[in-house]
Parts: sequence; C-alpha cells; structure tokens
Amino acid sequence: MMLRSIEAIIQMLDADYIEYKDMSRKVSGVCIDSRKCTTGNLYIPIIGERFDGHDFAAQAIEQGAAAILWQKDHPNPPQNTAVILVDDTREALSRLAAKYRESLDLVVIGITGSNGKTSTKDIMGSLLKRKYVTQKTYGNMNNEIGVPLTLLGLSDATQVAIIEMGMENLHEIDALSRMVQPDIAVITNVGEAHLENLGSIENIAKAKAEIVHGLKPRGVLLYYGEQAVLKKALWNEELPMGVCVKSFGHGERSDLFSYGKIVQDAKGISFSSNLLREKAFMNVYGKHQVMNALPGIYVARALGMSEEEILEGLRDIEYTSMRNDLVSLRNGYLLDDSYKSNRQSVLAALDTVSEFDLPRRVVVLADMLDMGDQAVKIHYETGKAIGSYPVDRVCTYGEMARFIAQGAINAGIKEVTHYESKEELQKDIENEFDSPCIVLVKGSRGMKMDSIVSYLKEQERGSVEHE
Repeated sequence: MMLRSIEAIIQMLDADYIEYKDMSRKVSGVCIDSRKCTTGNLYIPIIGERFDGHDFAAQAIEQGAAAILWQKDHPNPPQNTAVILVDDTREALSRLAAKYRESLDLVVIGITGSNGKTSTKDIMGSLLKRKYVTQKTYGNMNNEIGVPLTLLGLSDATQVAIIEMGMENLHEIDALSRMVQPDIAVITNVGEAHLENLGSIENIAKAKAEIVHGLKPRGVLLYYGEQAVLKKALWNEELPMGVCVKSFGHGERSDLFSYGKIVQDAKGISFSSNLLREKAFMNVYGKHQVMNALPGIYVARALGMSEEEILEGLRDIEYTSMRNDLVSLRNGYLLDDSYKSNRQSVLAALDTVSEFDLPRRVVVLADMLDMGDQAVKIHYETGKAIGSYPVDRVCTYGEMARFIAQGAINAGIKEVTHYESKEELQKDIENEFDSPCIVLVKGSRGMKMDSIVSYLKEQERGSVEHE
C-alpha cells in the first residue's frame, strides 16, 4: 500500500493544507470507509447520492486515520489531525492515484473488455506471480473509485500490477487509462453489455478502445482479433509512438493463437498454442478461457518467464468466485456463473456445459441487464440459441428471462419452465441432483442468482451432516 509522508501527499496533489504538528508523519494506505480505517490511513471522504463521507471524519480519526482530505466547500474541518484541502475529493482521489502510479517502478497491465476481464486478470496474475511480486485488482474494483484505490494499494515492492478497467459510458475508460498509464493494454472482446447506455455495439467498441489513450509509448496492445467492430475502433485511434500491436484468436489469422482441439473434463481444459511448445492444462472450465489465457502467456513470455514457469502457473489458477466455479453436488455438478450475464457469455457457458458427458444437462438463466431497447430481442434470441446445444431442461427467472423461455420453447426444448420466485426454482433444481447431471446457474449480478447457489450448497452440507 502507499507509504508516503503527509508532506509528500500535499506535493503530489499540489494542495492547500491546515498546518499540523507532524507533517513528516508517514501515511500508510488509503481508506474511503470510516468504519474500515486503520492506524496511519489517509481518509478520503467521498460524497455519494445518499451519504457524505465528511460526516464520518470523526469516526475515521478515532479509528486511527493519520490525515484527511477535505473538500474546501465543506465547513468545520477537523482540528486534531492533518487536513489536506482539495476542491473535489473524488477528483483528488484519481489525481493522487495517478501521481502515485508515476512514482512506482513497475510494469502495469491494463485490461478491459465486455467479457473475460476478470478471468484474464486472474490467469495473468497466476502466471506472473511465479516470478514477480504481483498485485491485481481485487474482486470487481474496476470503476472510477475502485481503480484509484487499487493503484493506491500497490506497494513500492510491487513489480507487476494488473489493473482491470470497467465502464458504462464513453470516456470512462479514457479517464481510467490515463490514470493507470498501462505499459501493456489488453482488450478481451466487445459484447452487448451496456447497450442501454451506449446504444450500439460500435459505441461499445469505441469505449473499449479508449484504453490506448493512456498506453505508454513503446508499450504493447493486445486485442481480440476476430471482431471486425473492435478492429475498426482501434484503426480509428491514434496509437502512442512505438506501440507493439498483437492480436489473439483461434488459428493463424492472429499473432497469438490456439490450435487443434481444446479438451475439457471435470479437472479443467487442455490446449495447444503457438506461444508454447508443450500442450497446456488449466484448472478452469470453458473453452473460451483459452482466449483469456493467450494474453497472459504472451506477457509472461515478454517478461522473461520460462515455459516451465508458465505451464506451472496455468495448472494452478486462483480465480474470482461466481465465474465458472464447478461444484460437486451429490450425483452431479453445479456450474456457478452467477456474477454476470450477456448473450455471448451465456453461449460460452452453454459450450462448457455441453462438454460434460452426463445424461442430463440443465440451465438456469435469469435476466441479462443493461440491454436497452434490444432487451426483448436479445433474450428471445438467446433462448432460441439454446436449441443448438444438448440441453435437456431450461429454467428461467426474471421479467426479461421469460423471453429466454419462449425462445427455448420455439427452438424445440421440451422441458422449459419460467419461475416467478427463486424459492420455487431452487427447490425444483435441488431435485435434479437425485440423478447424474450438470446444472448451470447464470444471471446478471443484479439478479443475485448466487443466492440459489448458496441454497444448493447449504442443502448439500446439511445432507452430508445428516448422513
């Protein structure tokens, strides 16, 4: 975490301040939640829609905060700690993060994309930590608050930082990339997430391409080369001087590619790539994960890692929960992919389910949020697409998901049920595990489908304890 003196922070922000008796005191780490402040933290009060962090400054000081940023238009700054005066605390958080990043001697990798950001980050992190002191975005802290907090959480000893960047509108990746200043930028793909805000897939591609705005000269840009809309968006960007551009995909049309058959079983997936002499194995599920692995393998190679180190890292990936988590339950498997959902990620999950050689395959799908005016069409077409997969039963939950159900019925799926309550749905799904099966649970985060996963796990634990 950031370890700098109060004086240094004032200089980084070029800020006014209220004189304090020990301005040379070291600040260790940043906190925006007064309840979580620890001794030595810099407390940054954020103004939200329903709260104002300035109201909790006293609590932050009691918790041990060494200094506080204070927005100038707020009266009565505290008198018993160092106070750094700024025009806007959110803007100051971003500016401090950018300045701190500039002070660090490390390689920074920035990742964006509609799907696969977190998996790409997790795979890359598992590889690079074999050789380097590596830090990565925790969980889903990839927005205008999470990214600066991630940067300020880096230590002087960090050698490689992997920063995930998300967006909902144009210009957001631009601001994050200029803050992060990546040495290496990765765009995993472009999908339909955030259509409601951006209106078209072209605008989504344009928004993702903004990552090059902060890319350092002579840096590296890695992008999914099989989407014409993404290629076009990048062609319209003026890249920094000397940037090395590499595409990744399936087959030799891309610079980094996988080839041959990808084999999946209950342990993970095996694949071949032009980046490795030997076949690789990853302890994750879904053939699409190979595309998420290629940028990481390339970066590991570029940073001097051996093939042995890379293969070892791929075999032991630590990945964020609720994304293709495979759980063994009684006579079958539960595939928990409940963190996010859009048409592309649903189809990828269906590919994964199809690979399991089990007599019964069940998919549980909830609403895909942020689809805008095309929501009904996208949900219906997703349901229709299920007919191309060896799926025995489709269960849906949510207002829009009923159109998935209708599409599945029209595609010829025999067992389709739409549920009005999660309680009824989860009890029915529990019965599926009486016989060998695989059950996929997927939905946008706002649908909270992880509650169904938790229920099924709890019932499993109860059953085992009863025995």
